[in-house]
Amino acid sequence: MSLLNFLKKIEPDKKKSPFLHTLYDGFFTFAYAPNTVTKDGVHIRDGMDLKRLMVYVVIALQLCYIFGTYNIGHQHFIAAGQYLGFLEGFHLKLAFGLIQMLPIFVVAHVVGLGIEFFYAAKKGHGIEEGFLVSGALIPLIMPPDIPIWILTLSVAFAVIIGKEAFGGTGMNIWNIALLSRVFVFFAYPLTISGDQCWISGFEKISGGAAVNYNWWHTGFFNSLFEWIGLDTFNTGLKVPDGFTGATPLAMAYEGGWEKVTQYFSESQLLWGTIPGSIGETSKVLIVVGALFLIITKVASWRIMAGMVLGLIVTTLLLNSIGSTPFMQVTWTQHLLMGSFLFAMAFMATDPVTASSTNRGKWIYGFFIGVIGLIIRVMNPAYPEGWMLAILLMNTFAPTIDYFILESNIKKRMNRV
Repeated sequence: MSLLNFLKKIEPDKKKSPFLHTLYDGFFTFAYAPNTVTKDGVHIRDGMDLKRLMVYVVIALQLCYIFGTYNIGHQHFIAAGQYLGFLEGFHLKLAFGLIQMLPIFVVAHVVGLGIEFFYAAKKGHGIEEGFLVSGALIPLIMPPDIPIWILTLSVAFAVIIGKEAFGGTGMNIWNIALLSRVFVFFAYPLTISGDQCWISGFEKISGGAAVNYNWWHTGFFNSLFEWIGLDTFNTGLKVPDGFTGATPLAMAYEGGWEKVTQYFSESQLLWGTIPGSIGETSKVLIVVGALFLIITKVASWRIMAGMVLGLIVTTLLLNSIGSTPFMQVTWTQHLLMGSFLFAMAFMATDPVTASSTNRGKWIYGFFIGVIGLIIRVMNPAYPEGWMLAILLMNTFAPTIDYFILESNIKKRMNRV
């Protein structure tokens, strides 16, 4: 109670300091539930408000953050031909991953929340909670080597054009995190496609290319590791001849599953010790996060099941055609590659942009699975399709719900 009383005493005046009051209100409502709540009547009540709902999604992402940060360092040292075992050079891999991840995480949140604070103060209302999840998702769907200035532009575009232009949290048509990624893909395609962007710490991924360390590697962490008596970052490392930074999807497009297994084992694909977007590689940890969201009823299992069903049906159809090696990849193999599971668990289930009716969720998820796999297998320019499929189905989600509601009304009217 003493903390609560203290916070109430320092509350800024809303008229004199609207921006400070907006910041204060955002923190206060995050820490405490509002005084005025529904007690009687016909309203549905439970112990969950919007901020706490968002926190559950952020909690579900934490394993992906931990693994993704470490895997950045792991892929870097594989490219350098050093510490090839997953746990070898643990401290160096973790330090390298943190150096890459923290700027991406901080910039995504500072830019996104800064814009949220500005609009909240301008409109004279409290800070909206929506970016809490978007800010957690954006770093995980970006390549580890993305330039910070491009990330800044992408976040600003997604929040301003995709969210605030439609009225803020709960009013946006498309998933904000995916809008950020789609901006990068269409405006700066070379920073999110090809072999160069998935391995960080080198100016280019080719034989003989030297590492590109900065003061954090050779100054701060090397001094710390020398003091402890551990291995340090070696500025003489180079990429071995013949190394490729290609992702499994790029290999599958060239030569199917056989080409993928020449470079990666099924165990590596399952656990995620492969190049890719920061949080999308470990299938096991993504499934753990998905189960957490299903158990807590934060995400819809119907959407997830619909996506898997759409993937299976489309894969079987393409397998029957089988005119290219990629068409012959089975649905279980598709699950091990790319970002399908991450998109299924954390992107398609966004309650604002997805269908809200139970039958609509099945339809919505099914067509994401169908369209996404068609783009993945049959589009040579972009061997992954879940981003575009989800954004397309975001557009049609209200239409799906409309026809389902009309159908339900018609059935009830017929019974009457």
